[in-house]
This record gives sequence, C-alpha cells and structure tokens, in this order.
Amino acid sequence: MRDEDPNVNETQAGVSRREFLKISAVTVAVPAVVGPTVIEVDGQQIPVHGPGKVPVTLTVNNKKYTANLEPRVTLLDALRANFDLTGAKRVCDRGECGACTVLLDGRTVYACSVLAIDAQGRNITTVEGLTQGNQPAPVQAMFVANDAQQCGFCTPGFIMSSKYMLDKNPHPTHEQVVKGLSGHFCRCGTYFGMRTAMDHNAERKGA
Repeated sequence: MRDEDPNVNETQAGVSRREFLKISAVTVAVPAVVGPTVIEVDGQQIPVHGPGKVPVTLTVNNKKYTANLEPRVTLLDALRANFDLTGAKRVCDRGECGACTVLLDGRTVYACSVLAIDAQGRNITTVEGLTQGNQPAPVQAMFVANDAQQCGFCTPGFIMSSKYMLDKNPHPTHEQVVKGLSGHFCRCGTYFGMRTAMDHNAERKGA
C-alpha cells in the first residue's frame, strides 16, 4: 500500500480526472506535434507534450539529470535506462510488487506508475542515495545483519519503504512494520528476516 496524497488522481498541473477526459477528447482532433503546445479546457490553458521527445530534468539524490524523453516514459524507465540508476527494479511493471519503490518528495511511490515528466521539480530519492560515503545507511546495515535477503532483487524496494517508515515513526510496533511492508512481494519469502531487521532497527532507535 502506497502512502500517497489522497488527490493522487489529479495530475501535477491540477487537472481532475473529468478534465483529463475532456483533454483526451480534444487532443484526438489536434495534429501530432513534436514540441509542447497548449490547449484550452474550461478557460484553463493546459500544456500538451509529445508525442516526440521533450527535455526532462529530474532531481535524483540531490543531483540534476536531464534527458530527452517521450512523455510516456515512466520514472522507472528514466532512472534505469537513461540515468544508470538501477537500484529500483522492474518486476511486475504495474504497481503491485513494490520492487521499484522510490521516495518522491519524501513519500513512497512505485516508480513504474509515475511518468518521468510529472516528476520534474520534485525531489526523488533512490536506494543509491541512502549510502553515506562508502557506508551503508543504518536500515541497510540492519538488513545485512539480519540476513534479510536471499537473491536481493526486491531488497531495494523494501529498504526504501523501511526508511520511509522509520523516518515517519522511529520505533514502530511489529504490527506497524508488517502493515508498512505489505505493499511489497518477496519471491524468496524472506519476510521474517526483513521484519526482524525492522524490529531491531526500531529498538535501536528507541534506545
């Protein structure tokens, strides 16, 4: 379960679902253009990008990245294919397994379900941004100490949600840990190790 804004159905431009449907109907009649254009819906000017590539600038781990991307490119694809940040993993590619979890303005999101163009102007944190120099972040070290991984493929997503949980509540209960990690799926079944790592991390932070 993602901890997102209740208005998640609105775009960054503040367009409601109803307005989005109106825009979709209008754009059918608009000739294909490479650069951005503007259409007016109910007196509001809405920028329309594509279908060709447009410049997209993202702030990831406090660093600026720029690439020419089609508007349909997801944040996950941009991170992995264009910026060589491969910590977020592609598994289900439909917002169910949690392997591609990153922080967007400090909140967990599935990177496969966010368009890169919509992530502009926002702070993105991936698992690569958690390390402190050559030292792993405390939550990463606790995962290692508790053998909370087998193949490790899904581990970055679990770690990002764990960090969010501990930042929000430094000493969650075991039940809160179980609920906080419920949006993730581990094919190796190492849930016990991950929950133990979180319990130990919470105890240490509480001490």
